[in-house]
Amino acid sequence: MSLIIPTRVRPVTDRKIRFGLVGCGRISANHISSIEAHADRAELVAVCDVSPELMLAAAAQTGATACDSLETLLSHQPPVDAVIIATPSGVHAAQAIACASAGRHVITEKPMATRWQDGKAMVAACDMAGVHLFVVKQNRRNPTLQHVKKAMQKHRFGKIYMVTVNVFWSRPQSYYDSSAWRGTWEFDGGAFMNQASHYVDLLDWLIGPVESVQAYTATLARNIQVEDTGVLSIRWRTGALGSMSVTMLTYPKNLEGSITILGEKGTVKLGGVAVNKIEHWEFEDSDPDDELVQQASYDTTSVYGFGHPLYYDNVISSLRGEAEPETDGREGLHSLELLIATYLSARDGRRVALPLEY
Repeated sequence: MSLIIPTRVRPVTDRKIRFGLVGCGRISANHISSIEAHADRAELVAVCDVSPELMLAAAAQTGATACDSLETLLSHQPPVDAVIIATPSGVHAAQAIACASAGRHVITEKPMATRWQDGKAMVAACDMAGVHLFVVKQNRRNPTLQHVKKAMQKHRFGKIYMVTVNVFWSRPQSYYDSSAWRGTWEFDGGAFMNQASHYVDLLDWLIGPVESVQAYTATLARNIQVEDTGVLSIRWRTGALGSMSVTMLTYPKNLEGSITILGEKGTVKLGGVAVNKIEHWEFEDSDPDDELVQQASYDTTSVYGFGHPLYYDNVISSLRGEAEPETDGREGLHSLELLIATYLSARDGRRVALPLEY
């Protein structure tokens, strides 16, 4: 896609960043608590949701203004600086474009969109409006993954030979039945697109550009349109090979979210329920980071991890003109491209090469 270099909206340096939140459901608590963690630099001033109950509850909790629509939120006075989009994935694009057209920065939950063209349209709209587009990738900020990223940047693995990713979680039928949009192609996407989206992100962010993928998906036990289970074979441009196995049918609860990296000079496995434990860490050379391995692991009952406050630190700093976005719209397109390639491969029964477009 063509690169537009716009005149950016002026950074906010003389007051707190004003956020608006669209979508007050399951993930909204992480955004609310993250803004509260940065109360010296940020405030939540407006919320909206199609559910009056959820909207009013969020407003009562935070003191923000309850708005009955996105349009009302965008007309809030004083104006919000940035809008957090935590709605069903299939409506992210339309809402992000509306926010950009109104001159507001955008923070969108994962995945940024469910269609490739929608993701590109979001980036183009924010470019044209001169606003930032942030895509939430909070797992990158978790200490275990930061440790592995540093090892990659120091080239401690040497040549990467093989990578395996497993996401063995559980989502009962009641989870999908809780909202009409869940488990649909139009608004949600399946186990790869929704639940395992952050793990798909690791394939590019940690290992590097992907050359091609081949996938199988299946709907084995849940009454939904999309897949509850899938497997993916991956070849990276470096020649490394890998696989990703995903299911939402693990009995009786979430079991594992893991990544194993086998290299010429190093082997690492991150495990736990959500890559929250360093289970194996061995390299040919030594490094001061090795002494911090045990400290990087942490206990959690949540698959979200604890990266949202750290993620918001970068968002707020970027909006103040003090930093550059770590996960902007173009960064978000990397994992969206992998997701779309996965679904094309599974649908058509073929290997799909990347990039999707030249």
